[in-house]
Amino acid sequence: MRETLHRLINKVKHWQIIAIFLVLYDIFAASAAYFLALWIRFDFVYSRIDRDCLQAYLAFLPIYVMVSLVIFYAFRLYNSIWRFASYYELIRILGASLVTSAFHTIAITVFFHRMPASYYLFGAILQFGLLAAVRFCYRFILLERNLLRTARTGGGDGNGLRQKIMLIGAGAAGHMILRDIVKTNSDQMQVCCFIDDDSNKWGRDIDGVPIVGGSDDILLYADKYHIDQILLAIPSASVEQKRDILNICKETGCELKSLPGVYQMINGEVTLSSMKDVAVEDLLGRDPIKVNMDEIFSYIRGKRILVTGGGGSIGSELCRQIAGHHPRQLVIFDIYENNAYDIEQELKKKYPDLNLVTLIGSVRDSRRMQMVFDTYRPQIVYHAAAHKHVPLMETSPNEAIKNNVIGTYKTAFAALKYGAERFVLISTDKAVNPTNIMGASKRLCEMVIQSMDWVGKHRREELLPILHAHRDFKKDDPAGNAGTFRELHDPEGQAMPVVAEKMVPFGEKSTEFVAVRFGNVLGSNGSVIPLFKKQIAAGGPVTVTHPDIIRYFMTIPEAVSLVLQAGTYAKGGEIFVLDMGEPVKIDTLARNLIKLSGHKPDEDIRIVYTGLRPGEKLFEEKLMAEEGLEKTENQLIHIGKPIPFDIEKFFGQLETLAKESYENSGHIVELVEQIVTTFHPAGEHPEETIAREMAETAAEAAV
Repeated sequence: MRETLHRLINKVKHWQIIAIFLVLYDIFAASAAYFLALWIRFDFVYSRIDRDCLQAYLAFLPIYVMVSLVIFYAFRLYNSIWRFASYYELIRILGASLVTSAFHTIAITVFFHRMPASYYLFGAILQFGLLAAVRFCYRFILLERNLLRTARTGGGDGNGLRQKIMLIGAGAAGHMILRDIVKTNSDQMQVCCFIDDDSNKWGRDIDGVPIVGGSDDILLYADKYHIDQILLAIPSASVEQKRDILNICKETGCELKSLPGVYQMINGEVTLSSMKDVAVEDLLGRDPIKVNMDEIFSYIRGKRILVTGGGGSIGSELCRQIAGHHPRQLVIFDIYENNAYDIEQELKKKYPDLNLVTLIGSVRDSRRMQMVFDTYRPQIVYHAAAHKHVPLMETSPNEAIKNNVIGTYKTAFAALKYGAERFVLISTDKAVNPTNIMGASKRLCEMVIQSMDWVGKHRREELLPILHAHRDFKKDDPAGNAGTFRELHDPEGQAMPVVAEKMVPFGEKSTEFVAVRFGNVLGSNGSVIPLFKKQIAAGGPVTVTHPDIIRYFMTIPEAVSLVLQAGTYAKGGEIFVLDMGEPVKIDTLARNLIKLSGHKPDEDIRIVYTGLRPGEKLFEEKLMAEEGLEKTENQLIHIGKPIPFDIEKFFGQLETLAKESYENSGHIVELVEQIVTTFHPAGEHPEETIAREMAETAAEAAV
């Protein structure tokens, strides 16, 4: 019998036991509230209570108690976790009290006896007070215990282990974060103060936490309260406002966290866990690019899409965003199988119904590109495959030409031939007045795209040269009939006999070719941020090439958004440019990253200036002066007007360039200079480039 009872007790959950006690208490509260109302009405003397009123109360009491318990259950007064009791629980108690009081007033008056007016009023008030008091007392006792412990230990837990928190933003989001900390992390964290720039709030408090001042006082109170962590909870603040506040916060050496955005307020997701670490890009102070994603993805939906370089930083993000919006087929093409495999597995897991094809190959391989386009017939091509590392390309310039220029030509050739609708080239701001072979090669890629667009619009495919190892071309047959034939090359590039087999003719509809030009991408492979983080983790030093070097920066999602938007704006031949705001000094970026890591620059972590690397510019530019700007529907996206050039002459130069690069010519840089007139190689004397760039900047400022 005892064992059976023990098993039965074990099956009953703790909250159910609490609910039983609450039911018993509510029977008492409902009974006592209206008896006390009678007692108060008759001057707190039991003997003076009217006999008719007392008899009516006693007769109605069993009915009222049973109905009240049903109403309380309907209002879920036995399901809450009362240590976290809040506004919502208070509303439910108030609603239940109003309903039961209305029932009591009507039923006892109609069926038993008309009671004094004060009986109805005081009975309702007393019942609400008794119901709320027992349910909120546990939370108040817990809060009081925490406050007393804080007072005894001076804000610690006795061992000095509790983190001391400063909350920036004494609004709704800040209050919600405070409540979440009190509920879930009061043993580990203590909010010491609020900071808010609204002077009307200064000197007041929220739940006992003082609002001590504005953002100018952050350093003062971080030191006064020995703050360990600063939480920025102003979701409606502009990027510039957040940047200014965070630039002050980083000087404290405290850990920084921020609430990402307003959408979390809308979704009710403002909790401590929703705070994210402040990243260095948060200090750049530029509004993120905004694009019409509905327009973009309605264009992508149902299309066959090819992404070259799909395993890289930009390419993989393109694949992620495209995959989530129902393309008919997504083809990932990359030469590096590990990256391609990683993004393939990620997309298969996240989008099991996606029609995904992953291919390995090089854009330099004509046969491979022709086969890919012939087999899958992509309607949209995003060409992200390229060599992008500036110093490495300086020592291997022929590889930059083979992969970037010739690879782009062969991919664009296949797109034009097989009737792709759009071809979007991913370019770089290093293509503007380039001082390195990588930037010059990307400018050549832009020229290839402009040329291809012109050829397609004017149906002048006969102008397209047969580049090294390019097997498909147009040629008159021996009988004198114009036709399309195939020429094969052996591995050494020597022409083999012409095979009289007709190619697939060029598409009836011209492909729209565009280029997208943007700056450095934060967090991408080979970017400066991952390098700095590794150096900081190793204890330094952090290497910066020059104290005055500046760059434009954007995030990977921004870059991808721009690329996708360009695909919808494209009419053919444009170079799209993002308004990336103000450029950032790499030295400042390094110092901010060191501070965000909790260290002091030049004290904990040294910064060493190593000098400009081969081909590196001191300043990057977004457009060549003669290109000008044309607005689009998106205020942050502009179109650079193409610089005219002799396309037939360019194709001849391109053929020579391809031949020389495959022969690993030692004069490839000079050949590029002849084609790209804005290319000025830095050579082995970067100080000359620095002096020239500084002089140009000073002249522009004077004008």
